[in-house]
Amino acid sequence: MDMLHDINPIRLHTHTYSLQFVCSSISRYYNTPGKIGQKPKFNLTEIRTSSVDIDSSKGTLAFVTGLSGQLKRNLQLVCSVQNHRFVKIHTNCGRKVEFVELQGEEESQGLLGNSDSNYRTPLLSGRSRRQRSSYERNLGETSSSEEEFGRVTLDLDRNRATKRSSRKNMLRNGQRSLSVSNPNYDMTINMGDEEEGGSSSDGVNFPSHVGTPDDYRRHSSRLASNSNGLARCIGGIGSFACWFCSKLSRTLFRKKELRSREFTIGKPTEEKHAANIIRNQKYNVFSFIPLVLYQQFKFFLNLYFLIMATSQFFQSIRIGYWYTYWGPLIFVLSVTLIRELIDDIRRRQRDKEINNQKYHKITREGQLFVPSSKIKVGDLIMVEKNQRVPADMVLLRTSDKAGRCFVRTDQLDGETDWKLRLPILQELEHEAEIFTSSITVYAEKPQKDIHSFVGTMSRPRESDSDGRDEIGIQVENTLWANTVLAAGNAVGVVVYTGKETRSVMNNSIPRSKVGLIDLEVNNLTKILFLAVIGLAFLMMCLKGFEGPWYRYMFRFVLLFSYIIPISLRVNLDMAKAFYATSIQKDKSIAGTVARSTTISEDLGRISYLLTDKTGTLTQNEMVFKRLCLANSQADSIDDIRDKLKQAFRTARAQETVTHMRIDENIRVKEAIKALGVCHNVTPVCDENEDDQEMAYGIDREFTYQASSPDEIALVKYVKDVGLSLVQRDQSTMTLKSFDDGITLKYQILHVFPFTSEAKRMGIIVKTMNEDLSPGARREEIIFYQKGADVVMKNIVKYTDWMDESLDNMSREGLRTLVVAKKTLTQEQYDEFDKKYNAAKSSKVDRPTAIAAAVNPLEDNMDLVCVTGVEDTLQEDVKVTLETLRNAQIKIWMLTGDKLETAICIAKSSKLVATQQDLYVFKEIADRAQAFTELNNYRRKSDQPIVIKGESLDVCLQYYEREFMELACGAPVVVVCRCSPTQKAKVVELVQKSTNKRTAAIGDGGNDVAMIQAADVGIGIEGKEGRQASLAADFSIPQFRFVSTLLLVHGRYSYKRSASLAQFVMHRGLIITVMQAVFSSIFYFSSVALYQGLLMIGYATLYTMFPVFALVLDQDVRPEDLLRLPELYAELGKGRSLTYKTFFLWVLVSVYQGGMIMYGALILFKDEFIHIVSISFTSLILTELIMVGITIRTMHRLMILAEVVSFLTYVLSLFIFHGFFDINFILTWTFLWKVTLITTCSCLPICIFKYVGRCIAPPNYSKLG
Repeated sequence: MDMLHDINPIRLHTHTYSLQFVCSSISRYYNTPGKIGQKPKFNLTEIRTSSVDIDSSKGTLAFVTGLSGQLKRNLQLVCSVQNHRFVKIHTNCGRKVEFVELQGEEESQGLLGNSDSNYRTPLLSGRSRRQRSSYERNLGETSSSEEEFGRVTLDLDRNRATKRSSRKNMLRNGQRSLSVSNPNYDMTINMGDEEEGGSSSDGVNFPSHVGTPDDYRRHSSRLASNSNGLARCIGGIGSFACWFCSKLSRTLFRKKELRSREFTIGKPTEEKHAANIIRNQKYNVFSFIPLVLYQQFKFFLNLYFLIMATSQFFQSIRIGYWYTYWGPLIFVLSVTLIRELIDDIRRRQRDKEINNQKYHKITREGQLFVPSSKIKVGDLIMVEKNQRVPADMVLLRTSDKAGRCFVRTDQLDGETDWKLRLPILQELEHEAEIFTSSITVYAEKPQKDIHSFVGTMSRPRESDSDGRDEIGIQVENTLWANTVLAAGNAVGVVVYTGKETRSVMNNSIPRSKVGLIDLEVNNLTKILFLAVIGLAFLMMCLKGFEGPWYRYMFRFVLLFSYIIPISLRVNLDMAKAFYATSIQKDKSIAGTVARSTTISEDLGRISYLLTDKTGTLTQNEMVFKRLCLANSQADSIDDIRDKLKQAFRTARAQETVTHMRIDENIRVKEAIKALGVCHNVTPVCDENEDDQEMAYGIDREFTYQASSPDEIALVKYVKDVGLSLVQRDQSTMTLKSFDDGITLKYQILHVFPFTSEAKRMGIIVKTMNEDLSPGARREEIIFYQKGADVVMKNIVKYTDWMDESLDNMSREGLRTLVVAKKTLTQEQYDEFDKKYNAAKSSKVDRPTAIAAAVNPLEDNMDLVCVTGVEDTLQEDVKVTLETLRNAQIKIWMLTGDKLETAICIAKSSKLVATQQDLYVFKEIADRAQAFTELNNYRRKSDQPIVIKGESLDVCLQYYEREFMELACGAPVVVVCRCSPTQKAKVVELVQKSTNKRTAAIGDGGNDVAMIQAADVGIGIEGKEGRQASLAADFSIPQFRFVSTLLLVHGRYSYKRSASLAQFVMHRGLIITVMQAVFSSIFYFSSVALYQGLLMIGYATLYTMFPVFALVLDQDVRPEDLLRLPELYAELGKGRSLTYKTFFLWVLVSVYQGGMIMYGALILFKDEFIHIVSISFTSLILTELIMVGITIRTMHRLMILAEVVSFLTYVLSLFIFHGFFDINFILTWTFLWKVTLITTCSCLPICIFKYVGRCIAPPNYSKLG
């Protein structure tokens, strides 16, 4: 061992047992004053010897434990003043253990320090000088007496509960801990237990020269009596307060510990588990108001207004009426609260609809209906066909006599393949037997991994009443929540519920999303706040810091606070509600629902779109498209049907066929037979299974179940051409031609299922009545195999037509399969069967042994046909993806499906060009492989990336920044075999690496985490269910609606909000400039230019409707936006609301505010008393004209808003006599001078805008 040396060793001998020693190297923290708080080095090393070398000079110590696992894992050191040192070992079994003596030569290098301060130094380490002196006085000379000794217990148990329990026992026994548990290490040093007669509790007698523990307890008592009572009291209160706060925080914020569970079916469980509810709500009754207010006041804008409004409660700094500040603020908060309340109520109603779905619960008394939310762990639940599995269950029985069950897992992992599940109690005749069998189920603690499960089921043995049989439960015996039963009924016992289910654990917590424009406006308001402070400070500098200058300065801040208008939040919130309503009322995307009203503007800023494949780009429907034979390509079903009939009707002996040229009819028959036999499909009749035999004579509709939709498509095609699969079990298969009444029966000998590594599947069958001709052989053993072309090319005999057919179908984006066959003799099969069974029983390297047994069969097989299957795409997917690419939106496809399937869909959907080369990352298992692959791709960075989820994890583990840099620069990225958590992680990495806005779109429960992680989540409500739709910000019925949602509504929302925000800030800036001019002219007095009612009218009745009418503006027609998606690209740069545009509006405001105020002072010198009427009228007219200048496309509602606002102001001139002199206003002098001021303030702006458009016209100006 590294920690042991041969320098002055102390030998440790054992006399009774040959023990296994565990040596722990611990720094002698207790031998150095002031070092108690430091964390010691702690290492464990096992050695099998009867003696240990201890380096006393290095301060190391050997701790001894016995062989038994029942030891307390502690060591007591019993020390005397002299060089004799002993240890004894405690056991839980009460065995007598002799002492082990530590023998050393040097007195100065003793185990616990020098001989003159044997154990005194460790006990006083870390204490003050006064405490050490008092302690030494109490000990006196007894510390050096050979009758005195100390005993130190070092508790190495790392269980906190054990430490707390031992501490309580110490206090109960009257002990006083000299060193409390240190947070840096789990170790307690105390003065030992009280013993009688100097004997240990284990019955071990101390040596005669060693004192008793009672001697030391006298010193401990004297030390305790000298302690300060007040200090103990204060310390106790402080300790209690710390304990209470710690307990409270752990109770409120700790995550519930996930534990395994064991229960007996039919008996209530003792432990409490999570409720089986789906919850997409953001708030509850108690958190609603605090969280909403926090979300509002974390923005500087709202916090600023809150401070300004609060200041009006103080008389010395009050400027106007309190309601002029509190009224708008309360209105804004009320609108926000109502909006969030409505959104959350809608989410709650949707959750309630799912949680109230009824299920059959089986009890001892019978069956009863229970809602999904009432299902608990241990319940027996029956799930019916096409019904969602409500919780994670262990499958017990199915209605299928063959004992098989298929489930659709696309909501969980995105794969369209149906998964085969096997019950573990299928032999029971009725569910009632489950309750009488005393069955106990054990399940591991909840995990995220959906591909594994560890559990057991124990039941009494039939032969032995006292014994129990234990059955292992694998993932094949489970039904995960949110999967869908394909056919029949299934009975399972619930093991996980609610948030402990696999599907929920793979989802992320929904976050409150904030629009990018809100963040930008928040930053601009900070600049405006600095402008307010700077302007107020400037006024004070000019006024002079005399008297209560801080009060004057704060009054200036209040006067200039209109530079940040509270109406900004009101207008933006109302605009967001308008955008959501417009989206839902758009008939071109009928059925679209805006579930979030806060991020509509982000639809116009998307740079990355991350999409699911299954159910999003595709319809989950496989359609057979091509059948290629040796010299022909069959497209017409009728043509194939006719040739198949002719082949069956032709009486031709097998011997004759082998010597003649095989005609096309025979090729068609062999191909159809191969497709009808080489699969793993099971037909299910919806009617009574007892009558299924009668169905063979009738062309009855069957439901096909399989682990691959490709196989179902092939079997359906075979049925369409006249050969139906009517029966299949574990050992036989029956095909029937209803046109000719021909029945083909096969005995299934072996099935080789499809795997991602093998990329092929095979079956060995034995014909039972192959042909109708008398000369045909009645029994024949045939090996059929189909698989991907990359592996089948090396298996089949060379043909010149296969490569050409594969290339043609690949260009069409079809999923290709190569089908081959091989006829075996009985001797060949017997030899193979022997080797294969031996390989399956092998305990060493079983996969290799099985592959070696099958390989001889996969040699020189006869090519039968090549098939092409199309995964039907959603409507207009190709056009939509092309439009989004032209809008410079990068598209990533994240799917849980296989690599080959992902590549096929990427090509068929035109996500990548048909002739474009793809860079497929190889399997990556370590850092070196990741480095090599990334370097290889750097040379081909213009190619789309295709990578598996496992390889992606390795790349991100070692080269996250490098990989994301390459991936974000790639034209397209396809990630296959991607788990739900990986999808969400990819979204977050894209956001982190690019600082761009991302959108995620999906339709299944496995897409919820990705949707919630993205800046904009879009859910498709379709065949996959509603879970993604309910969790998304926007719900659409079809993928093609994405283009309209982003290019049209996204553009309108962003452009309108940018104009609205800047115009509202302009409205506040201009009146602030006027106030600053007014104050500077009137001796820097902090007096308001306009009274409170005029300010409220200015922000509401007089200008609100025309300004808000900007949300109706359209710079480009919707049809032109879809026709020219390049117009969307400029939005990603955010040029509609930048610091440049903001400061341009600031200059406009300064010019117009100064022009109005100085113009009024110059033109109305003799009528200075009417300054309010003059300037305010010009201000209102200027704002109305500026709205007209800003609008690009006039709308009738805009004109109406302008007219109504102007007439409202004119009417107020006659109503508010306290503010306006009607006699003066009706004079021609007032009218023409106000007109002149307004013209001077607006005309230069109009000219400037016109010249700017002529010099740099917008990119849409040529559209007309």
